[in-house]
Amino acid sequence: LAKKGYYVIAIDYYGHGQTPIPKHDVSLYHVADDIQFLMDKLKIKKAIIGGWSRGGFISSAFYDVYPERVLGLILEDGGSVSTNSFYHKMDSAQLINRVSELYKDRWADTTFVSELDTYTYYYDKSTQGSQFELLAWITKNNDGQWAINPGVWKLFNMSTKEEFLNNILRPTRVPLFAESMSIIEPKIVFRNLDVPILILDPTSKDDLFPFETENAAFKRQYPLLIEHKIYENTGHNIHYERKEQFVNDVGTFIKRVKRFHKM
Repeated sequence: LAKKGYYVIAIDYYGHGQTPIPKHDVSLYHVADDIQFLMDKLKIKKAIIGGWSRGGFISSAFYDVYPERVLGLILEDGGSVSTNSFYHKMDSAQLINRVSELYKDRWADTTFVSELDTYTYYYDKSTQGSQFELLAWITKNNDGQWAINPGVWKLFNMSTKEEFLNNILRPTRVPLFAESMSIIEPKIVFRNLDVPILILDPTSKDDLFPFETENAAFKRQYPLLIEHKIYENTGHNIHYERKEQFVNDVGTFIKRVKRFHKM
């Protein structure tokens, strides 16, 4: 995108890349405040705000509190549908089985001398793919060793399957960041939508957010504002797996946003 002439600011949020996790409780909305602070610091009045996965929900939270700063939204497999919608369709037995399956091969807390050694150790050769979480969460600890950032699972309240189930079933009893992820409701956030949105929606057998039906209904609600792009046979991390198509779709959307605001 930068090579095409766009000015791109890529933000690491808490526990990702070089951004540490604060010692005080934070939420999706705290990250939205950080973005607003950064825009003020750089004297950016308005921007297209985009995010992937939880970043999509951060983008939605930003629009919720700072709509006047938003030219358009790019939601890559996250932020357009309430995060627990999929799980709430299951009965108790189905839900427990689903979560247990996710946690059957849980990573151990292990450290390594290099970033590559860490990635190689955790990379699951049986599933292949980008295994996107490794790219974002591998970091150095206080001893200079490489590891999966130990604070991330605590931040997400996903260290155990019991914690994950609490995020789904008892969100007001979990830490603030996890609670904010569980209770944000895009149907409310976008009740008075007035900017274009690009929804990037992957489909695969391991789809984390299988929300094609809900996203299609969202588009029908705002047919002139929402563009819904489906990426067949693609995992959660669209921009990593489908780089060229992603860049083309985003570039086309940016041009559309420019036309929209000239009307």
